[in-house]
Amino acid sequence: MSRAFVKDGDDIPDHIAERPVSPHPNLVTAEGLALIEAELARLHQEQAKATDRTASAKIARDLRYWVSRRSSAQVVAVPSHHARVHFGSTVTIRRDDGRSQTFRIVGEDEAEPARGTIAYVSPVARALMGREVGEVVRAGPTDAEIVDIA
Repeated sequence: MSRAFVKDGDDIPDHIAERPVSPHPNLVTAEGLALIEAELARLHQEQAKATDRTASAKIARDLRYWVSRRSSAQVVAVPSHHARVHFGSTVTIRRDDGRSQTFRIVGEDEAEPARGTIAYVSPVARALMGREVGEVVRAGPTDAEIVDIA
């Protein structure tokens, strides 16, 4: 069949869905921007070595996602004052059961709760934003007091 009768993208396997892009502003820390750029570089290297059509399609899909995220990234400077919780703040809370947890509020793509970073659009981060030390917020199923902001 002539290529004239084949739509662009027909050679991409059907089962590879696009990665969803968040509707929220793409706020990132300087470190988050560096992570996006590193991921783009890694994917370009993988693309150059890919020989399998399915792998190539997945890499192309991921490249579209990360190019979009890079072009929409808005770097937010680390707050210079620590009186209130802001994007980029590191916040320590003490939960009702006595546990202390520390989170840094970052962009969606750089958030890794297991490593202590949470997305600024997460429910806990939204509850903390704009608050001060000593305030009590709803953090998940329990209340928590803000004990430190850095």
